[in-house]
Amino acid sequence: MPAPVSGPRTLYDKIWDDHVVDVNDQGLTLLYIDRHLVHEVTSPQAFEGLRNAERAVRRPDCTLATVDHNVPTHSRKNFKAIDSFVDEPDSRAQCIALEDNVKEFGLTYFGLTDRRQGIVHIIGPEQGFTLPGTTVVCGDSHTSTHGAFGSLAFGIGTSEVEHVLATQTLLQKKGKNMRISVDGQLAEGVTSKDVILHIIGLIGTAGGTGCVIEYAGSVFRGFSMEARMSVCNMSIEAGARAGMVAPDDITFAYLKNRPLAPKGEAWDRAEAYWRSLKSDEGAKWDAEINIKAEDIPPTVTWGTSPQDVAPITGVVPDPTIITDATKRSSIERALSYMGLQPGTKMEDISLDKVFIGSCTNSRIEDLRSAVRVILAMGPDAKVVPTVQAMVVPGSGLIKQQAEVEGLDAVFKRAGFDWREAGCSMCLGMNPDQLSHGERCASTSNRNFEGRQGAGGRTHLVSPAMAAAAAMTGKLTDVRKLLNADADAKIAAGPKLKLASAFDFLTDPVLPAPKPQTLSHAQNASDSASLPPATAPSAVAPFVIVKGIAAPLHVENVDTDKIIPKQFLKTLKRNGLADALFYELRTDTKTGKKTDFVLNREPYTQAKILVCTGNNFGCGSSREHAAWSLNDFGIRTVIAPSFGEIFQNNAMQNGMLPVQVPVGDAKDLASDAEAGLELEVDLEKMEVRRLNGKPPVPFMVNPFRRHCLLNGLDDIALTLQKDESIVSFEQRRSGAWPWLDGLGYKGGKIPVAPAKVSKKMDW
Repeated sequence: MPAPVSGPRTLYDKIWDDHVVDVNDQGLTLLYIDRHLVHEVTSPQAFEGLRNAERAVRRPDCTLATVDHNVPTHSRKNFKAIDSFVDEPDSRAQCIALEDNVKEFGLTYFGLTDRRQGIVHIIGPEQGFTLPGTTVVCGDSHTSTHGAFGSLAFGIGTSEVEHVLATQTLLQKKGKNMRISVDGQLAEGVTSKDVILHIIGLIGTAGGTGCVIEYAGSVFRGFSMEARMSVCNMSIEAGARAGMVAPDDITFAYLKNRPLAPKGEAWDRAEAYWRSLKSDEGAKWDAEINIKAEDIPPTVTWGTSPQDVAPITGVVPDPTIITDATKRSSIERALSYMGLQPGTKMEDISLDKVFIGSCTNSRIEDLRSAVRVILAMGPDAKVVPTVQAMVVPGSGLIKQQAEVEGLDAVFKRAGFDWREAGCSMCLGMNPDQLSHGERCASTSNRNFEGRQGAGGRTHLVSPAMAAAAAMTGKLTDVRKLLNADADAKIAAGPKLKLASAFDFLTDPVLPAPKPQTLSHAQNASDSASLPPATAPSAVAPFVIVKGIAAPLHVENVDTDKIIPKQFLKTLKRNGLADALFYELRTDTKTGKKTDFVLNREPYTQAKILVCTGNNFGCGSSREHAAWSLNDFGIRTVIAPSFGEIFQNNAMQNGMLPVQVPVGDAKDLASDAEAGLELEVDLEKMEVRRLNGKPPVPFMVNPFRRHCLLNGLDDIALTLQKDESIVSFEQRRSGAWPWLDGLGYKGGKIPVAPAKVSKKMDW
């Protein structure tokens, strides 16, 4: 592996340094990826890209695939095939496409007939595929979950999914180090979900932008792995690239003897390395936050952003006291969407549905937490008649374990719907959705507009709080139910069996097919400061874009808002122009066009979007957001700040995100409102105003600028570094042999390995 770097380092520094394949003159790092998780929504276009370029998957043994987002969660008792089980045509097409792709490219796959199928961020840790010290990626923003194991885990877009499949690497810019410490004793009823919601409320959804967060302090050291995963899962909601917790004895106890964890002497060697993965004394932090555990109450969201939080004993905020016009407007819009009045007590908010599930809170510990609340209310407690409540385990193995423990019986007796594994109502790409105006207490991770269904209203809560809400019909302070009589009622209830997850991890593991490495560009010059401008690409060059600019005065424009979930069910990268800002451009009740800016002339012809609010493109890793903007004709977005994944996705598609100060963004938006065109010049790095006022300068990474100006393809460029990648892989196998060559016997679909192209790719 790379030579040790001198001086004290953070956990993030250490893992980053250990995975550097190459660094160019502009500071972009070619980072090796140890673990790649794949699902059906963000992968079809990536596999199609491989197919069109006649490229194989470089490391089939480093990729694990499953279906989760689209799959129905009703009974699979009569399941025969996806063709007949998944009713919605586009969902069915994506699931079938993944099955075809894993067959063609030789990947391990957990399908709907496999008891190990489940949410991608549940099955990785469950199987021991996720390990400390690794780099982990997936075409899903909540990949940050895996950082709970002391790994560097982050979400990527579809173009980057293709890049990892083809090269097992990614081009990345190193982020900043941020540490959040929580010390003290949490109060009764306060869980990991409350902790992370409190943190996001404190720092905001852009508070961690450009950073990797390490969670430290006595509270995190005392958390179980399930609790740590819940916290790291929602790091992306704080704007961070990733979240991490240093591995320790709790981590090792969770992992030991899992199917894909090292065994015997390899385990001893791995554990010795893993114990070195902690931040050194004196390591430099770019930002630090310290929180007292005693200050964290049971927490719930009131608005349409994860930062819109309040203690359960609090009230809905009053926007009239907010002086900043953009922030005030955002709160007013959120309250209007949520159907709430300022000053309303959180505990007075009635509900229609309760959802316990998602990659945030569908593990066995979460289900036990909810059951404890139900039992604390006595043997006859039932879900109130006006509420529909559902529980969706995160994987088939968790479902089996819960049923052995008797948790399912408690849920069903109380009136909860007990479902099969899947993402379910977290984002509603499947049949589990909210209807227009329905209000839900949800253990998921996002409360964006329309996230759980068009017009649906979501309040984020912990599993315990969700159970309390189901039994009372309102948002409820769980501490009132976990009172002095609770333990006696729980003891008097059904005798639940405590099972071990290891009792269900019995599927055999065998060596995977030999990795299919490609040898590309053996005569390419590694010394050039910039790649040749002749590398092939389907990406259009970006030099100057001149045209109509549309103004948008909104903060935290999330990717769900840019393109709602129903339009993610596509196998193509185009045809998404009408999907752009669909729920802002269309009245979801009547289907008629609204007065949204992109529906008005001349902005229907906009080539530039000027947003005056921070954090444009936050939220999901869906590259569809960039595709829909591009399809509409918008080649550049100007904003004070961007979600990091969106920024990468835009550049992968020949689009330019232009970051300027808030004042400049407001000035340019004023020009747009006056009907004036703008001219974005990447070569000169300035936005020219056609009213005689001075141009607005901006900065772009030199490497990315060069690639955009010349329309270069990242994969073709990376394959010119094949010798460096091969050399790294040889060192990696010597240092960490437990990361190579693992696969499954049984549930894996028989494969016909992909053909390797003999043509040169540059």
